[in-house]
Amino acid sequence: MSEKLTSEKAVRAAFWRENPGLARRRGVGQNGQVCNTRCAWVTWVDNQARDGRISARLADRVTL
Repeated sequence: MSEKLTSEKAVRAAFWRENPGLARRRGVGQNGQVCNTRCAWVTWVDNQARDGRISARLADRVTL
């Protein structure tokens, strides 16, 4: 199992590290990202919460 993620910053960093092929627009926030990236983010966060890598509370509040 991968390391536990306990902060929003760590969750975002892990997402980008584990998904290097996704389009990334820096400095635009979550809604400024392209649709495919936002969809991948939601799926990834849900999977991390289901697998116990992040808490449900963190999954509910973390944004890209």
